[in-house]
Amino acid sequence: MPQTSSGPTTADGFHPGLPGPSGTHTPTVEIVIPVYNEERALPGCLRTLHARLRAQLPYPWRITVADNASVDRTLQVATELAAELPGLEVRHLDRKGRGLALRTVWGASEADIVVYMDVDLSTGLDGLLPLIAPLASGHSDLAVGSRLAPGARTVRGPRREVVSRCYNGLIRLTHGARFSDAQCGFKAARTEVLRPLLEKTRDDAWFFDTELLLLAEHNGLRIHEVPVDWVEDVDTRVDVVGTAADDLRGLYRMARLKASGAARVTLPRRPAPAAEHPDAVLAPETGRSRFTWEVGCFVAIGIASTVGQALLYWLLRGWWPPAVANLLSLLVLTVLNTEANRRLTFRWSATGVSRAHLGAGVLFLLGYLVTSAAVLLYRESSPDASAAAETVVLAASSLLVTAVRFVVLRLAVFRRR
Repeated sequence: MPQTSSGPTTADGFHPGLPGPSGTHTPTVEIVIPVYNEERALPGCLRTLHARLRAQLPYPWRITVADNASVDRTLQVATELAAELPGLEVRHLDRKGRGLALRTVWGASEADIVVYMDVDLSTGLDGLLPLIAPLASGHSDLAVGSRLAPGARTVRGPRREVVSRCYNGLIRLTHGARFSDAQCGFKAARTEVLRPLLEKTRDDAWFFDTELLLLAEHNGLRIHEVPVDWVEDVDTRVDVVGTAADDLRGLYRMARLKASGAARVTLPRRPAPAAEHPDAVLAPETGRSRFTWEVGCFVAIGIASTVGQALLYWLLRGWWPPAVANLLSLLVLTVLNTEANRRLTFRWSATGVSRAHLGAGVLFLLGYLVTSAAVLLYRESSPDASAAAETVVLAASSLLVTAVRFVVLRLAVFRRR
């Protein structure tokens, strides 16, 4: 049951923010603290956060403690603090899970912007206003604290450092994610765009953060990263091994969801970019200009891939027969080529990393058969040909395959948003 504190709050439970410009809509902010058996850490967290918000946050705000099935005195401590601190509410859930707590409280929030942070306040509160400001202005849809972004400063043990970097590297490798830190307990979102995403989330525990960010990025939302100061609190409830196993299963599930098209959601349309200067002379964004970009970018990547494949083939040809050297060189360059085209050439596409590489895999087989046949036929007609001559034949056949790849990728693999 929600319990609302007494004290000077507005009718909807928000504590007034600092004075701002009159006649403008000031967005409201709800900060959620999910807790499980945190009777020791909760008082210090809430008093510190409450004092910082009263002193510095220029938006109407409230704090909600989401107690998810604690079995100690956490709920009692939170309720006592709610009676003491204006703008503090308590929400009790009967089931455990941070993801469940956030999905429940965020999904029911009346605030324009929702935030969450961990109860240990490992993330410095100096990053709170930079987290909220891009959402309040409408510039971004989600904002995340990052311990791995340039400018971030962290104090933590080597084990968590290695695990964090490996996990986030795995997300970028398997999903092509552009955000640097999925699991930092310091995130915010505009409620308007968050609710459709919450309907697609399924994880009730620690993978919820990654799941939400992958869905947001897949649906073209703008994610703002804030480099933060972060100090590890060793009094943690995280089971590292169990969480890692759940994360791997979650990444596989998200890959399947994106590949099937079920990860797409209907979101409010963001206005198209427009020049601020009234006398600006603009080149219109047309299908022709986009096609020109795609062709030019694809050709540049194709040339680089062809040269790279030829060089790798030439190096491998000294150890292995032509078919094997061609297979390995083509495999390596196909992976690199596909990822470059997905991120650059067809950057407007909604195609996920799994579908992109699956389609490229089929084209890889075609390319391997064509280029291998070209080299073998050349060797039969010219038995004394040098490796350099074979390389020229390989490059020529690769150019033909490249042209076919562009047509197939553009029409069948990479779909427009």
